[in-house]
Amino acid sequence: MTNSLLRGSFRTQYLLGFAACAALLSYAFYAQLHDGLEPCPLCIFQRVAFLALGIVFLIGGLHAPKGNGGRRTYGVLALLASLAGIAIAGNHVRLTHLPPDQVPACGPGLDYMLEAMPITGVIRKVMTGSGECAIVDWTFLGLSMPAWSLAWFVLLAIWAAYAAFRRR
Repeated sequence: MTNSLLRGSFRTQYLLGFAACAALLSYAFYAQLHDGLEPCPLCIFQRVAFLALGIVFLIGGLHAPKGNGGRRTYGVLALLASLAGIAIAGNHVRLTHLPPDQVPACGPGLDYMLEAMPITGVIRKVMTGSGECAIVDWTFLGLSMPAWSLAWFVLLAIWAAYAAFRRR
């Protein structure tokens, strides 16, 4: 089964990547709406990165280009979305491991920042982090949600690169 997935078509591999992103986003919304875990600004940015990656996977899977150039284009786009997610999740993991005296103070909510600041200012402020981003209120197998997001971004980047750049 695993070998057939690894040797599968570009279409199959990219649609599986889309399914993984959809499942991860679905769980994030379930954890928010059912379990009451409110996402911090960095969590929301990670969701946007998963959404962007999922869209690249979906479009690439539906298009299923025959030539290497088309597959590589989708591979580069997927890697860019993955790298953005890795940077965001990596920063979030870093914040969760800071000593309490080094955690930045809680800032205004994302809604307020989007209304009051230009988008570049919002991105800069969110990426510096805030106190609520350092709180770990969910773990699975000893890893926080940002750590799992980081792991998934790395895995999906490898998956996208393998599907797009392997010899056929």
